[in-house]
Amino acid sequence: MLRGLPRRRDCAAMRVPFASVCRLRLDFNENTQACAPRVVEALANIAAEDWTRYPERGPLEVLAAAHLCLAPDQVILTNGVDEAIHLLCQAYLGTDDELLLPVPTYTMYEIYAAATEARVVRVPAEQSFAFPAERLLAAITPSTRLIAIANPNSPTGAVASRETMLAIAAAAPQAIVLVDEAYVHFHGETVIDAIRKTPNLVVARTFSKAYGLAGLRLGMLASREENLHWIRRVLSPYSVNAAALVALRAALDDEDYTSRYVNEVLAARTEFEAELDRMGVRRWPSQANFVLTKIGAKHREFCATMKQAGVLVRDRSADPGCDGLVRITVGTREQMRQAVKAMERVLHSLQIPTEQMDGVTQ
Repeated sequence: MLRGLPRRRDCAAMRVPFASVCRLRLDFNENTQACAPRVVEALANIAAEDWTRYPERGPLEVLAAAHLCLAPDQVILTNGVDEAIHLLCQAYLGTDDELLLPVPTYTMYEIYAAATEARVVRVPAEQSFAFPAERLLAAITPSTRLIAIANPNSPTGAVASRETMLAIAAAAPQAIVLVDEAYVHFHGETVIDAIRKTPNLVVARTFSKAYGLAGLRLGMLASREENLHWIRRVLSPYSVNAAALVALRAALDDEDYTSRYVNEVLAARTEFEAELDRMGVRRWPSQANFVLTKIGAKHREFCATMKQAGVLVRDRSADPGCDGLVRITVGTREQMRQAVKAMERVLHSLQIPTEQMDGVTQ
């Protein structure tokens, strides 16, 4: 036994089942239901000797590419989208290069860029959180080497149009334009087909959200082969584990299951937004599987009390322009009805002033 660690019997006494504390995880935009049954079956049937071999991502890249009507050399599977972002920064950013970043957005773009000594140029969103297209275009310089656009964006749920993203790519031919489509299933519009005609476009996808494989860490980059050539030079050959590759094949074989889950979330989002309006909770229109809400000065107390009520939500007050805002993942309709009941109790108990919940922001 390692020194300093409690004995096993002590650990058992200390353990508190998470499910008994929080019934609903609405804080990280995960699939709130389950991955496809075919995934569970495929993982259960992995032979013992398969675990002794290093994983081979190549055959599954062929499969993923075919699923998206792309060529195999236009796809790289990664250890989550985080690795994909890291690889892009390592391949394309150096000292004094610029990353253009509309904010607020996913924090890992800036974190990985910081390791390259590049300069991060933040472009604030409009007051309504609409995508700052004109500001971004005006911020492009000869030093711009990477532009990262989450579409739909987190934490806001806002989107940029296809035409806007392609116009940005055309305006910055010296830069890679990353369009992170982590929530594309809940939005329905993609630019992944445009990589053939847009030489500096890179699209990221994740299998953590709609597919429910967050625990296996599986992402993807799609671009022209000459762009991915530089990514492959800094890519670990075995960063995607064997279980994730097995799960991917099964998940892609069961698109009907994924579609049913997405449709359920879309119905739940509509219903949940209507409930927020009824309660007078200010919200922002979302094209993702979450909704950004305004709670105000008591945002910390709100999140803590919701946790006590069995619902985890995400305080986004530290993000640029997001003081007092809380992001809530959308699950199934039944789950969101539970969340609404908890919100009503918590809002009442905290006596949050009604003027901080004054209707929808368009």
